[in-house]
Amino acid sequence: METVLLHSCCAPCSAAIIEWMLKNDITPVVYYYNPNIFPRDEYEKRKGEITRYCEKLGIRVIDGDWEHDLWRERVRGLELEPERGARCQCCFDLRLEKAAQKCSELGIKRFTTTLASSRWKTLSQVDAAGHAAEKKYPGVTYWEKNWRKGGLQDRRGELIKINNFYNQQWCGCEFSMGHMVQNRDKIEEKNLPDFLKKGTSDAQ
Repeated sequence: METVLLHSCCAPCSAAIIEWMLKNDITPVVYYYNPNIFPRDEYEKRKGEITRYCEKLGIRVIDGDWEHDLWRERVRGLELEPERGARCQCCFDLRLEKAAQKCSELGIKRFTTTLASSRWKTLSQVDAAGHAAEKKYPGVTYWEKNWRKGGLQDRRGELIKINNFYNQQWCGCEFSMGHMVQNRDKIEEKNLPDFLKKGTSDAQ
């Protein structure tokens, strides 16, 4: 059975991929490295959901730590870029570079990412970051795969309901919150970040 390092952005994007891997004789080692997520409470909330799911399945989870200051430094000057623009590319570059590094440290030959399943992301940007990362670590290969296909998108929705996942409505960084804040009344209360829930002192 092959072992693959799976960079995970969150439980909703990861669950169907993990299930698919297990059914195809692949053992995923889940690497949660997402320094873009803000604030820290949101980071911990998403980490808690993927950890809960993996523990149920007996899957190893590695926390890559919340290096938000490093992430802010990497995207400095790109704060006003639109979604799917240069800031997102820079963000993917950092996260997948760290994934490739962890893959190399663990002696695992291949890595892939749940970012390739997200409706919020441009697949070509994700794949470009993955291939750039693999070049920095000889012996490590980025597994380019469209994780939205093969029925996985439908299964994603099913697993969100089965596991009652917190299903956030934005990628996580402070610069991408705008559309979510504008549409907060259309989002289920349980899927809002804590700071936007009714009755919280810092809700806008």
